[in-house]
Amino acid sequence: MGPVILACVALLAFIVLMVVLSAIKIVPEYERGVIFRLGRLVGARGPGLFFVIPILERMIRVDTRVITMDVPVQEVITYDNVTIKVNAVLYFQVINPNWAVVKVLDYIRATMQIAQTTLRSVVGQVELDELLSQRENINQKLQQIIDEQTEPWGIKVTIVEVKDVELPQTMQRAMAKQAEAEREKRAKIIHADGEYEASRKLVEAAHIIAAEPVTLQLRYLQTLTEVAVEKNSTIIFPLPVDTIKPFFDTLKPQKSDSEKTIAHDSLQTQRLDIE
Repeated sequence: MGPVILACVALLAFIVLMVVLSAIKIVPEYERGVIFRLGRLVGARGPGLFFVIPILERMIRVDTRVITMDVPVQEVITYDNVTIKVNAVLYFQVINPNWAVVKVLDYIRATMQIAQTTLRSVVGQVELDELLSQRENINQKLQQIIDEQTEPWGIKVTIVEVKDVELPQTMQRAMAKQAEAEREKRAKIIHADGEYEASRKLVEAAHIIAAEPVTLQLRYLQTLTEVAVEKNSTIIFPLPVDTIKPFFDTLKPQKSDSEKTIAHDSLQTQRLDIE
């Protein structure tokens, strides 16, 4: 009987040791232990070391770190009837471990489903141009709607970002043509503005030249200098009339004197012929 009793005592001691060890729980900083006693919620414990009542209490670990989730590609028809494929990324975390365990079966899967349906709904209510140009507003709207849906589960959605928008090939070509036409429009407007400013400057220059004719001669000389730098074999230099007009003015008195002399000589010759 001695060995049998010792074996029973050893077995009993082993069972007690295992029960005591099972009552000791250690939860890291990023987790919480949700305790159920006889099926009823007691509350969340941790982080650190604590004890649970064996057999009567059960613990469920809940991770409270931020979870990153890729929302799969969704095929959506926008408000202006353009079929696109869009995906997103979702960041959320558990802020109430009790609700995350009690009020929803699988909070990660539930949050994923809510994100997919909300993404299709929101993108379907906006036009393609708005989706491409005002993505920040759409991200905020997605975050607000998903956070309102998951708040009763103790889930806080912090960030929702639309990652990629895949357009059909026909739409890409149409947008490329639109962008090219817009660039050409801007180029023509800029060119027209330049011509308008240049014409105004030319009008001002014309008024200055009309007031000071010497400036026109200086401009011709400057043009000649610029043409000479190009090492051309032929230089066409327009000579303005105003440049040689002073010479004509000085030659007029001499011409009138010579004409008088010729007229006087002709009269003398006629008198001699008469005589």
